[in-house]
Order: sequence, then structure tokens, then C-alpha cells
Amino acid sequence: MSRSIFIAIFASAAALFAAPGAINAEEAKPAMTTATATLPKPQKSGLLPINGLNYYSAVYGKGEPLLLLHGGLGTTDMFAPILPKLTENRTVIGVDLQGHGRTALGDRPLSLEAMGDDMAAIVKALGYDKVDVMGYSLGGGVAFRMAVQHPDVVRRLVLVSTGYAADGFYAEMRGQQAQVGAAMADMMKDTPMYKSYVAVAPHPEDFPKLLDQLGAYMRKDYDYSADVPKLKMPVMLVFGDSDMYRPEHEIKFYQMLGGGLKDAGWMRENLSQNRLAILPNRTHYDVFFAPELTAATLPFLNGETKVKTWDEVVNETN
Repeated sequence: MSRSIFIAIFASAAALFAAPGAINAEEAKPAMTTATATLPKPQKSGLLPINGLNYYSAVYGKGEPLLLLHGGLGTTDMFAPILPKLTENRTVIGVDLQGHGRTALGDRPLSLEAMGDDMAAIVKALGYDKVDVMGYSLGGGVAFRMAVQHPDVVRRLVLVSTGYAADGFYAEMRGQQAQVGAAMADMMKDTPMYKSYVAVAPHPEDFPKLLDQLGAYMRKDYDYSADVPKLKMPVMLVFGDSDMYRPEHEIKFYQMLGGGLKDAGWMRENLSQNRLAILPNRTHYDVFFAPELTAATLPFLNGETKVKTWDEVVNETN
């Protein structure tokens, strides 16, 4: 994947979720100078007919399956800097979400619930009974709904920069998100985000429709708090310490999952099965390719819970 395409995808996500005005390549470059990478060649890829849509999926690596879901206006290519690490001991299944990348928008409105059903169907179509799932931002919302609606398909769940309710965003973010729509399309035609879209989209003329659909989705006042307790599988929440979500929302989400309610205990006897990671010096717009993301999430995804006790550490130093 070329540097310019990855910059474009990143700028797209930033524009969609932060400042819906046009962003040019020069504005995006400083944040991306250390994040470019070449996407590995997939073992297999292609389109799958799922619930009236043709979803593009690509499979990388070998090992326990991990479904990887990207953010708004991006593709699996967003994860290029960390994909090699993820695929060292994992089969990574990347899916372009509805209307994104090589997956056509179709006539169905964008819905986290519908895409959650679609992801479960894709997993089955690819021959897997159960997978781990990691989703970022929009992909995190899809992963959340997939886990709520199809808990039998999800073994472990990682939600990166993902909230459970619309009021989790800072207030100014909601106003900016509300501006997203087809009226932006013309002024975006000279931007890398539009050029990267038309380079791979099966129907490039759908770009204004996609912006309209995303705008409509983001203007909805949703609250999934009643569904959070339904997540019985191990769940890990990951945020940047300067994310677009309010810290109070992040902590409340973790507490609703049963974490952060009391001391873990001397022997970790009160430790929740769920985890919270807040990565330092990271924002919503760079957390998805942070090396710290794989360092934090892979042990959780691999079910590694054993840590050295104080006694063990002391004995090793004597």
C-alpha cells in the first residue's frame, strides 16, 4: 500500500469523526510520517454475498482467527502498520464494511445492528464457528452489535475507541458529526480521502450517498447501555488518553462490564475477566496503528492472564 493511500484513509477517518471539512494531504502528513507500512498480501480475498450486499474480505496469516474491523471511510488497510504483528500467530480476517473500500453501499441504510448480523454471517461463510473480534471506531460499534446479537460467534472482544452511547462524545464532537453529508462531496473531490475511495470502490458515484448515510448514522441519539451486560465473553476496551470520548464515559463502560468496581485483591481473587487500556500520548486518530495497541491486546486475545506475583518478583531478585 502506498504512503499516499494510507494518508488518505487516515485523513478520511479524521475528517469523518472530527472535523468534517476538507483536509488536504499536507495537513495529514505530519501525523503519518512514522505510520506508513506495506499491507501484506492476503492468502485469499474476494467478495461474499451476505444479506443482499457483496462484502469484500481478505484473510492474512495463520493461527487462531481474528476478525478485524476498520473505522469510518477506511478499509482494513488502516491497520497496515500493525497487521504484520497481528498475523505472526493469527489468521486475520479483514472486512471492508458496507459502502467502504471494495464493498458497495447498496440500497440498505447503514446500521450497526445490520452490519453486526452481516459480520456473523461472513464468519460462518468463511468456515469459522467462533472468532475473536477487534473493531475500531465505526468498526468497534459493528463489533459490539455482533457480540450482543451473536454471542456464540465471538470468543473475545476488543473495542478500540468505541463508546456505548452518543453522549460519550465530547459535546463539540456531536455538532461536527452532524455536518457530515452529501453537500461535502464536491469540496472533497481534490482531497486524498475522495481519491482513495474512488480508486477501489465498485461504484465511485456512491460517495455522496455514503456521506449522507454516515451523517444520518452519526446524528442518531443511541444508547446501548442495556446491552452492555449481555457481553458475557471477555471484553477489552482500549482508548487513547486524548480520545474523542470523555474519560468518564470510558470508565463507566468498564464498570458496566464489571471492572473497576473494587480492589482486585492480594491474590487477584476479585479481578474481572474484562480489561481496560488507556494508551498514553494517543488520540482517536492514531490509536488504531499504535504499536502499543498490539502489545496491550494480543495477550488478552491469547487468553494470557498469568502475571508474576510480588513474591515471585522478589524471589527472582534474591
